[in-house]
Amino acid sequence: MQNYPLLSLINSPEDLRLLNKDQLPQVCQELREYLLESVSQSSGHLASGLGTVELTVALHYVFKTPFDQLIWDVGHQAYPHKILTGRRDQMPTIRQKGGLHPFPWRGESEFDVLSVGHSSTSISAGLGIAIAAERENAGRKTVCVIGDGAITAGMAFEALNHAGSLHTDMLVILNDNEMSISENVGALNNHLARLLSGSFYSSIREGGKKILSGVPPIKEFVKKTEEHVKGFVSPGGTMFEELGFNYIGPIDGHNVEELISTLQNMSSLKGPQFLHIVTKKGKGYTPAEKDPIGFHGVPKFNHLSGELPKSNATPTYSKIFGDWLCEMAEQDPKLIGITPAMREGSGMVEFSQRFPQQYFDVAIAEQHAVTFAAGLAIGGYKPVVAIYSTFLQRAYDQLIHDVAIQNLPVLFAIDRAGIVGADGQTHQGAFDISFMRCIPNFVIMTPSDENECRQMLYTGYHCGKPAAVRYPRGNAVGVTLEPLQQLELGKSKLAREGKKIAILNFGTLLPNALLAAEKLNATVVDMRFVKPLDTTRINDIAKTHELIVTLEENAIQGGVGSAVAEVLNQQQHQVKLLQLGLPDYFIPQGTQLEILAELKLDAAGIERQILDFLTAGN
Repeated sequence: MQNYPLLSLINSPEDLRLLNKDQLPQVCQELREYLLESVSQSSGHLASGLGTVELTVALHYVFKTPFDQLIWDVGHQAYPHKILTGRRDQMPTIRQKGGLHPFPWRGESEFDVLSVGHSSTSISAGLGIAIAAERENAGRKTVCVIGDGAITAGMAFEALNHAGSLHTDMLVILNDNEMSISENVGALNNHLARLLSGSFYSSIREGGKKILSGVPPIKEFVKKTEEHVKGFVSPGGTMFEELGFNYIGPIDGHNVEELISTLQNMSSLKGPQFLHIVTKKGKGYTPAEKDPIGFHGVPKFNHLSGELPKSNATPTYSKIFGDWLCEMAEQDPKLIGITPAMREGSGMVEFSQRFPQQYFDVAIAEQHAVTFAAGLAIGGYKPVVAIYSTFLQRAYDQLIHDVAIQNLPVLFAIDRAGIVGADGQTHQGAFDISFMRCIPNFVIMTPSDENECRQMLYTGYHCGKPAAVRYPRGNAVGVTLEPLQQLELGKSKLAREGKKIAILNFGTLLPNALLAAEKLNATVVDMRFVKPLDTTRINDIAKTHELIVTLEENAIQGGVGSAVAEVLNQQQHQVKLLQLGLPDYFIPQGTQLEILAELKLDAAGIERQILDFLTAGN
């Protein structure tokens, strides 16, 4: 740490608060350089953290964390927070098996108040935490930092509306990093922010309200005058004022001195406070400033050259989906592609550029995305919702009420199904089979490779019912892509014929199943469909084999293995059943291969689990 003379002295925010204020710009510079150097060597989220350096320093300098409670929304922006809160030397392990969690995590540090992974939760949780502190007379401050993308979710506005009506002491900071730092975010606006958040103004404001409370016309005139003054600086601020917050901003989020002055003033204000800061994603690192999306999450790379490594591997499943979407859009103007703010991750960039009239990014609003798709289906269009497995959980009610009950032809392209790897517990796609297969009217498909994935997307698109195709994160197998054709619903495919043992595979673990089957001389069936299930095949296998093994990259509880058990039980088959899948705990981070091996879902693990089961049975 010899290149970071000040940062090397900071092992907790208490150390930071011992520094003079005029030393903080250097701390910010060293923190930004360390973050860049660290992430370039370990991989991880970069651009968001570069944009929150000054804010993080200011927050820990002004507030007495962890006594005062700081809540980060999502957590992409919280790497500087981890560095300043005693985890600096562990940063090379972030997102790796046994290393630092990629997001704020309660079990990791007392400075991480809320474990996060999905967005737009900070204000709701913060309000609960603030009310608890108020009732206990704890005297602690509650601060929520939410990004401009996260505040687009309905949950954030529900929380703002509730907080504004309760008048509880809390501070919400909007980190606005989508707009450039325009002319009104400069000296004048910083001066007004200090003035409007200062004790002189706030005392006049509150005192005036009390004096004029008995004179409604004058009170209303003063209120409107205040709104117009603030609206002149930031028209959007009036909305937050209407929700019951005292709005300050926007101010320059990269001016640490101004941030500290404003935060110090606002920390003493009563009631719900809203501070709007403007930052630049990737701040201080030119390649990330120019391409904040490309540098949002990065592999290991040379930060001196600024070039990200190019992949020569097979296409990802996301790319396969995106190519299929473009192919279908060329044929069908009724196709509508929908994403809840995951255009890049879901492989929809080319589609959005080539077919802008057929593309909708609804922002971080998964519930809206699903019901919006339902409305389009009612209107005669053919919506395709591209969504991560772990994000689809947020729209479960809409899946049931707005799509399935009405039996509407909406296709769900479920990316990141199964083990996702480095993002850990909050992002593993472990539950979608379990929570979908119980919903009537749904067709659910599990492709074993990219060709199957394309055929299933095509089948789901044309089946006239609610349909879902789940596929994993990462690269496809490299098989030949065949012409598109509709598959027979509920029809499985024999992949290998053996004796006594039959492995019923659901999804992309098929190669592992085949390798294990070679050692065991087992039958392997690529089941393809979770719903409708190929009950004919299951009954035939049950009559000719002694052990059926179900294999899925989903939670065993309520998964497709349970569906097979239901069939066997109904027909009163005596065959033994072994269900292999994800165990009953939240799967931590690590590479996909590491986790599959640890869970014994690689070829050797599958073989070992089957042999252990047979040994125990004898």
